[in-house]
Amino acid sequence: MFFISFEWFFYSLALFNPLKSSFNFIQYLSYSSVMGAPIKIFCKNCNEYISVNGGDSLADLIDRLDCSFDFSPICALVNNKIEPLSFQIFGPKQIEFIRPDSVIGKRVYIRSLCMMLYRALVSLFPDYSLRIEHSVSKGYFCRLFDEKGNCILPTRETIDSLLYEMHTLHTRNLPFERKEKLSEDVRDIFSRQKLYDKVLLLETTQEIYTTYYVLDGIADSYYGPLAPSTANIGVFDLRLYKDGMLLLGEDSENPGLPVAPITQEKMFKAFTDYLKFNRVIGVANVGELNKAVQQKRTSSLINVAEALHDKLLGRISDEITRRYENGGARVILIAGPSSSGKTTSTKRLAIQLMTNLLTPKMISLDDYFVNREDTPLDENGEYDYESLYSLDLERLNADLGRLLRGEEINLPTYSFEHGCRIEKKRPLRLNPNEVLLIEGIHGLNPELTRTLDPDSIYKVYVSALTTLSIDDHNWISTTDTRLLRRIVRDSKYRHTTALESLRRWSSVRRGEEKWIFPFQENADATFNSSLIFELGVMKDYVEPLLREVPHNDEQYVQAYRLLRLLSYFHSIPAEQIPTTSLLREFLGGSSFHY
Repeated sequence: MFFISFEWFFYSLALFNPLKSSFNFIQYLSYSSVMGAPIKIFCKNCNEYISVNGGDSLADLIDRLDCSFDFSPICALVNNKIEPLSFQIFGPKQIEFIRPDSVIGKRVYIRSLCMMLYRALVSLFPDYSLRIEHSVSKGYFCRLFDEKGNCILPTRETIDSLLYEMHTLHTRNLPFERKEKLSEDVRDIFSRQKLYDKVLLLETTQEIYTTYYVLDGIADSYYGPLAPSTANIGVFDLRLYKDGMLLLGEDSENPGLPVAPITQEKMFKAFTDYLKFNRVIGVANVGELNKAVQQKRTSSLINVAEALHDKLLGRISDEITRRYENGGARVILIAGPSSSGKTTSTKRLAIQLMTNLLTPKMISLDDYFVNREDTPLDENGEYDYESLYSLDLERLNADLGRLLRGEEINLPTYSFEHGCRIEKKRPLRLNPNEVLLIEGIHGLNPELTRTLDPDSIYKVYVSALTTLSIDDHNWISTTDTRLLRRIVRDSKYRHTTALESLRRWSSVRRGEEKWIFPFQENADATFNSSLIFELGVMKDYVEPLLREVPHNDEQYVQAYRLLRLLSYFHSIPAEQIPTTSLLREFLGGSSFHY
């Protein structure tokens, strides 16, 4: 005789109801068959196979591991995907527990810190909303807004109250609870909390189910997992900054202390100017951009964004011309990190200068490389071509000095094939109404042109300072935008796979941190090369490249993370992008020659 309980009967109905559960009956049988059953997983930290019980969480596993940790794991890689420690194991996996001071761990730490700030705000100032807008000065700039959308200037008392409440949350050791529900139910939750930016994002991404987190009864969503609990997030600071606040995490170089902010006035202004532009055109986050795509408004957005680039470069050109007419600005140095769009920015600036009746002449710092055997070595004993001292600074300064005196020089030529300088006949002289444009990563470093009169030099910093946010609590990293540009460009022009680009990126970033970012405030002008629509356009180009990254390679964690970022965006056809656009430097189809 067959017997079934009422509980099983009703649970089965729920399993078969697509509106109430993401499981189906087969999934239930699959999961129930391994609940409590022994499973073999491979732990990279211990470098051995470990037996676990089906349904155990990663947190359950930590205490039973034979290998001892000299750190408290903040998350883990499961088959090279980042997962929270609440992740349950139902089959054989490769697992690596992640340190909080690693690149991955720091992202988890900051996301968790952001949710603690939001929770503190809801407790103390429930009528205010929080926008975490961008990273600057080694922290994360936040603004507060009232219900009418007016920016609220925080006081010292406001900051102190929020900071005290965040430390209280840390002391209470509250879990960041990971939840998953139907997107329509999550939209209702966010709507009740007045997180309308998140509601719009969910409406435009059209996913059936949505993952979110709950901290002390308040829900929020983040682009990636959070820490196990607030006890993991104990080192931070919150300071008054401009018309908002600066949220600061732990200092990597001084563990146990919050990072000390640095001055980045020019970077902050460049961000702020673009944020105002975003608000004017009504596209400040991905949900609003997706809405524009649905309403077929992308052509006008593209035209306005490209016009802004022209206007900004025109202003820089006007300032260079004014200084030239006053006896300075004969040498224009254009610098910026990888894939910031320096080359196209330089070419478009040259056009603007010509409309001001100045004739630009261009040289490349690459031709001033020292011979390969004289190139400095990096910490791995390999040639460091990103070092300032890979350039012949003495020859460069001598040549520039002669040009400024009206003398003729013969430009050197560097052969990358032979790794040495080859002398050819390349005469160059600066005539009246002519200026010299030099593009290169070291342009802002005062050591590059140490013997020249500073008044004769004008420095431009180019970077893709991404101001579009996923939503009010999730910003888009400027670094990620540049990395996606580089992957597409290197695939198209250098036949480099996404895997190779991802592997090289950490080395590129180390070079930027050492040779570029410390000098960015030396710029006379900062040009933001980001475009509000670009990730929607890049999506169709870069997703197929990222999907080719093997799952068993350690770089898959980055590929998967970037694919998740792109999944928020609706595609924008590249045919709408003009041939003069900076984005064409990476996509192809530019009217400029490179």
